[in-house]
Amino acid sequence: MSKYVFITGGVVSSLGKGITAGSIGTLLKKRGLKVSILKIDPYLNVDAGTMNPFQHGEVFVTDDGAETDLDLGHYERFIDETLSEKNSITTGKIYSSVIQKERRGDYLGGTVQVIPHITNDIQERIIRAGSGLDVLIVEIGGTVGDIEGQPFLEAIRQMAVRAGRENVVYCHVTLIPYLEAAKELKTKPTQHSVQELRRIGILPNILVCRTSHAMDIGMKNKIALFCDVPQEAVIEVRDEPTIYNVPISLHKEGLDDLVLKYLGLPCDNEPDLSDWAKVVDRYMNPPEEVKIALVGKYVQHKDAYLSVVEALHHGGIAHNVRVNIVSVEAEDLERSNTAEILKFADGILIPGGFGERGVEGMIAAAKYARENNVPLFGICLGMQMMVVEFARNVCKLHEAHSKEMNPATIHPVIHLMEEQENLKDLGGTMRLGAYPCDLAYGTKSAQSYGTLHITERHRHRYEFNNAYRERLENAGLKIAGVCTERDLVEIVELPEHIWYVGGQFHGELKSRPTRPHPLFDGFIKASSEYMRNRAKEA
Repeated sequence: MSKYVFITGGVVSSLGKGITAGSIGTLLKKRGLKVSILKIDPYLNVDAGTMNPFQHGEVFVTDDGAETDLDLGHYERFIDETLSEKNSITTGKIYSSVIQKERRGDYLGGTVQVIPHITNDIQERIIRAGSGLDVLIVEIGGTVGDIEGQPFLEAIRQMAVRAGRENVVYCHVTLIPYLEAAKELKTKPTQHSVQELRRIGILPNILVCRTSHAMDIGMKNKIALFCDVPQEAVIEVRDEPTIYNVPISLHKEGLDDLVLKYLGLPCDNEPDLSDWAKVVDRYMNPPEEVKIALVGKYVQHKDAYLSVVEALHHGGIAHNVRVNIVSVEAEDLERSNTAEILKFADGILIPGGFGERGVEGMIAAAKYARENNVPLFGICLGMQMMVVEFARNVCKLHEAHSKEMNPATIHPVIHLMEEQENLKDLGGTMRLGAYPCDLAYGTKSAQSYGTLHITERHRHRYEFNNAYRERLENAGLKIAGVCTERDLVEIVELPEHIWYVGGQFHGELKSRPTRPHPLFDGFIKASSEYMRNRAKEA
């Protein structure tokens, strides 16, 4: 039978429940256990696909095409396991399911209620996600006390009865604030948060306490006394210079030993964290630095390009360089001197996005990188703007896109395919999830991957128009990768350029701190070479 670790949060949001969940998963997997993680989001959206990146941050896409919360990205990066649609639950998904069952008559005319129908559906999904695992870690989004989270908290309370109390651990992540005026830490918010949990019937086994200042033994004993947990179960977590040090810190605090003890699992084999220690050391102490310009549409929101940022750091770790990411608002390049703004960059990355805003700035960035042999990496929309720039300025295809700039008029070089056009009114114009791709021999992409057959994840509407493929190739644009299922262009390159690679997919979603994505690895390698060459010439 699977065992469960339920992670809740209190006092304030953004305490790092997702990082805590990922860290516990890392530690348990390093102990030889089969582990996965489930995220529960209390919002009414069915999934994250329609949510504004300025409000919600990035949308993380799984192999099976599920559009999920960005925390699933943390989970995959930490436990190095591929997740799926079953690893994400939302209030919208639960209520939609229950209403459909009611309409079909599955409840035989009975009154449909939050308890037991909603809570049962939640529990069934938790059990299904944990099937075949040793431990399933479940993160409950939001903060204890939020009205929208109550059904989920009731569901996990009942799980102790359904699965057996010995198979369930409740871990509560809370805040120990430091009051500058009093010059001391305060435990009262944590006490109130735990009281709220206990009021609804959940007695936390472990408290993970986020704090900016060290907690002494007296404070830990006070928290243990008032929150009814052993002193050893009060885990201190200080702010870390990198999230990849959190598993190491939590192990030093004994969190994984506690979880294993409470679940009745053997804990005599120490986890080998040497690879994570190497990641942290290379992140903290690199001898060199490369400056990467991130030219995007949502740079004001720190989480809008979260996986891209992490993948860049993974490339830096692999090549032992610090990656200094400088956000550049794409719109600024439309009304300013592009060369003046981007002259600092050792490499330029143009990420994905939707809509017309900022695309001319992305095109300007691509032109600057192409003409000055600056390493350039385009992702999704970024790749499409590289194609438009090349078509406009090298092939002189004036029809490459019109002056009424919107995504539909980027055509004909980049266009909405007929089959997607027919589904537009139904909202079915997205290509989502993993698709196979064949790489051209001898290309930079093939050299980076070390194979000619890959699979990558997608989230986009518009495609490279094959009607213009021959003209672009004759002008020097190399088609380096093609989707084998549908003859769609996936990767473009300029062979003579130091690094001019654009991918229609989101490679950042598969990057890991100990195993960077091949194209991010190649991009950072090229940017490092560019940086060193500039230093020699200076």
